[in-house]
Amino acid sequence: MTVTIKDVASRAKVSTSAVSRTFTEGASVSEKMRKKVEKAARELGYTPNILARSLTTRRTKLIGLVSNNFDNPLFVQVFDLFTRRLQLRGLRPLLVNLTSEVDPQNSLKMLQQYSVDGVILTTSELPVAFSQAFKEAGIPIVHAFARLSGSPNAHSVSIDDRHCGGMVARLLVENGYKNIAFLGGPEEASVTRDRLGGFLEEAARHNRVRADHSFAGTHSFEAGRTEMLRLLKRPPAEAYFCGDDVLAIGAISAIRSSGLRVPDDIGIVGLDDMEMAAWDNINLTTVRQPIQRIVEGTIELIVTMLEDPDYQPESRLFPCEIVERGTLKRLR
Repeated sequence: MTVTIKDVASRAKVSTSAVSRTFTEGASVSEKMRKKVEKAARELGYTPNILARSLTTRRTKLIGLVSNNFDNPLFVQVFDLFTRRLQLRGLRPLLVNLTSEVDPQNSLKMLQQYSVDGVILTTSELPVAFSQAFKEAGIPIVHAFARLSGSPNAHSVSIDDRHCGGMVARLLVENGYKNIAFLGGPEEASVTRDRLGGFLEEAARHNRVRADHSFAGTHSFEAGRTEMLRLLKRPPAEAYFCGDDVLAIGAISAIRSSGLRVPDDIGIVGLDDMEMAAWDNINLTTVRQPIQRIVEGTIELIVTMLEDPDYQPESRLFPCEIVERGTLKRLR
């Protein structure tokens, strides 16, 4: 049978309220009382009911991890880091899949049913309305791996996507490419717009460089492959900066199945530096995101917001770096 708080109180010869205070963080209880209750709990094998306690404290310590990026293997690593780091902080991650969701009110209602204390949004493809809905409901929310440029009132932790786009364009120009292009994810996504903006801005600094762009339907292997096959129906660019590593790997597949070679015929650069980017059969030149620092920065922000709900919106940006491998060559 389940051991209850009454059983512990009887064993320790104290009141049930004394047992409750012992297992309530921050509650007032003497050291002598605490040791007596904890000894009785150990002997009976008692474990506090966290959900029941939340009815009293009005804090579940549940943090919603919300995403629709499940096509991207990078987010297996991201979710692993988030769940472990949240648990180390005494918080409880709740993973929510919004792949087919378009109405922010549906998502808000679902997370309210679980009484989450906060939300971490790990996607760039959901509109600003999602962030606004949670904010208006009084639920702390932080955007990870994306900065909502059109929403200055949203907390975010990410890389400077515009700067990264410029970094890649500069790398291609320095390697001698004069006909370059950006193959992004969904056009409306904030990271797509920012990476494209930085890419085109840097390319425009060089008079003899031609820069083009196109978009895939999603950040997925199939979307990257499909878009590259379409681009190969006409004379392609000399090199492509793809919106992320998954799109880049899809583009490489399309190029190879069309009888062309990477990088001899077409150069490819990705972004993320997920684990498989370094595999020998891919060997992708890419932009590395500091994933661990972004995860830790996001959790620091959500913890701060739990302690201070009026904490002013903050945008934290971390530097990224280019990792040169085998999908790009020097033309000069």
